[in-house]
Amino acid sequence: MKIAIMGAMPEEIAPILEKLGSYKTIEYAGNRYYEAAYRGVDLVIAYSKIGKVFSALTATTMIEHFGADRLLFSGVAGAISSTLKVGDLIVATKLSQHDLDITAFGHPYGYVPEGAVFVAADKQMIELSKKVASEMGKCVQEGIIATGDQFVANEERKNWIGATFGADALEMEGGSVAVVCDALGVPFFILRAISDAADMDASFSFDEFLQTSAQESAEFVMKMVDQLVS
Repeated sequence: MKIAIMGAMPEEIAPILEKLGSYKTIEYAGNRYYEAAYRGVDLVIAYSKIGKVFSALTATTMIEHFGADRLLFSGVAGAISSTLKVGDLIVATKLSQHDLDITAFGHPYGYVPEGAVFVAADKQMIELSKKVASEMGKCVQEGIIATGDQFVANEERKNWIGATFGADALEMEGGSVAVVCDALGVPFFILRAISDAADMDASFSFDEFLQTSAQESAEFVMKMVDQLVS
């Protein structure tokens, strides 16, 4: 078994590398990848950079070049659902691309011929995440995550995405990673910490939140790896 662990930003994988301590750095295809042994399995870790193109490239490289046969993604997302608050964790049940639009040809938003509006995440790893959440004493919500190459700060647009895709949260990488993993037959799991929601206040610091949520997500992801190994 070889497990890929992805983030979009360096802050999202730094706690995992710190926890591992020893790893090998490989430069390939304009990015850095980190390989390590952990509890009898091989890991490959990377941050993709922000957006669908870079995340698709990184996921494909981890699978095709480095031989990963499972992929776990950890990062942050914006809330759409009113049940999600800043700091909450959400596990994707399925993902879509909210900015994919060929409706002019009679297709629904998020769809291209021979594709699908939604790609479902791996059910076994979602079940494992419930066990991890229970062990950590965390309340983790499951839901639909919508992906697009834009940081959505407009309330009207956010509400449209929620209504159109039934989405609970939105971000900029998960949908493309899902397409890659689905096409290549690799089970995947996507965990997001909510970084902006209706309950935000003026004292909120994204940089501070990113650091604390990255630590928490890293702990969760490594416990997921422990479950996969056992």
